[in-house]
Amino acid sequence: MNMTFSDLNLNAPLLNALDDLGLTTPTTIQHKVFSVIMSGKDICGIAQTGTGKTYAYLLPSLRQLKFSKDRNPQILILVPTRELVAQVVEEVKKLTAYMTVEVIGVYGGVNMKPQAAAVSNGSDIIVATPGRLLDLVYNGFLKLKAIKRLVIDEVDEMLHLGFRTQLNNILDLIPPKRQNLLFSATITPEVETLMNTYFDHPVMIEAAPVGTPLENINQSAYEVPNFYTKVNLLELLLSTNPDMTKVLVFAATKALADQLYAALEPKFPGKAGVIHSNKEQNHRFNTVRQFQDGVYTFIIATDIIARGLDIAEVTHVVNFDVPEVPENYIHRIGRTGRADKKGISITFVTPAEKENQDAIEALMNYKVPVMSLPDELEISEELTEDEKPKGHLKEIKLKIPKRENVGAAFHEKSAKNRKVNVKVKHSDVMMKKYGKPIKRKPKK
Repeated sequence: MNMTFSDLNLNAPLLNALDDLGLTTPTTIQHKVFSVIMSGKDICGIAQTGTGKTYAYLLPSLRQLKFSKDRNPQILILVPTRELVAQVVEEVKKLTAYMTVEVIGVYGGVNMKPQAAAVSNGSDIIVATPGRLLDLVYNGFLKLKAIKRLVIDEVDEMLHLGFRTQLNNILDLIPPKRQNLLFSATITPEVETLMNTYFDHPVMIEAAPVGTPLENINQSAYEVPNFYTKVNLLELLLSTNPDMTKVLVFAATKALADQLYAALEPKFPGKAGVIHSNKEQNHRFNTVRQFQDGVYTFIIATDIIARGLDIAEVTHVVNFDVPEVPENYIHRIGRTGRADKKGISITFVTPAEKENQDAIEALMNYKVPVMSLPDELEISEELTEDEKPKGHLKEIKLKIPKRENVGAAFHEKSAKNRKVNVKVKHSDVMMKKYGKPIKRKPKK
């Protein structure tokens, strides 16, 4: 018999909200952490993307949230990206449809004044990126003295992005008597150091560990010779497969994402989007909204930005390149096949990327099936600069003729620059200057 949300110690407002959302069964991480969080213990939840960890910490946190006349926030949720701030705020609002809860999201890259005004008016929950949170605290707009529960989501990515100092500063600012909830896809030495320093014997709870390929995702790969053949293959798949209605395409770098967008957008006018950290915040939010609403058939994104995306019903994930970090592959494909729906991931592998693909398969202990290239695919012979073979020119040593009669300076100096120790009489100088000898007066 499967556990339902009704079996958890949830109140009527939360159950009604879950019912409105059509959610009845908690995921593995959600039911594993619920009772532990309710007991007040610190936890470290190991869960990859797509396992429902946002609700895993929100449901027990909202269940125990008590009304307070003090308008300082009681719950602080730290996340690595602006997009994830917006996503978590939206999920809190969905779950509190039948509750009176004030949630505010703050992040950098935008004017701080509206956020300062919002937090000054008080809130129950703050969702923030570390840098902007500290800006608001240090400028006196926000007080953290009432924080009873701290949540750090995607902590491995946060540390990878260089937020360690900001996290340490925040942990020193909030009350020591609090509950800490940490969620991470992997346990790195940095994550362990953070836990050992600031957490009180956290309970480790693992669900769908990183090396486990998600059962509801159909993985496949195509072996292709080069970049431009990848472009042709992606265009062909998008054009001929009617099921590819909401496709998330991963690119390794911002430059590659822009290059790919420039190549594909003319073929799919008004149906493509691109997001990465160089894009303005409004552009990023608008692109995600257009994709969510079905205006865009596909968007091209980098790994860092994708950590903050929680888009429903992604039909396909395309790994345009093979990630160098095997765990990133798991994060990528976890964007599809969510909420017990089947998903599809497709990876393009060049010979240079075969080693990365082998590392991913070793991590998962799973061999990704290789598909035959479509007959109508145009194999490009054009190579990018990185793909062109690097020729080694033979080093030719030139014999330089020996110069003679040269020293430190081998050119003739001009007459005025020659240094010759010549003694000149004062009377001769005066004669030359005044036309007559002028004698010096004797000293008195």
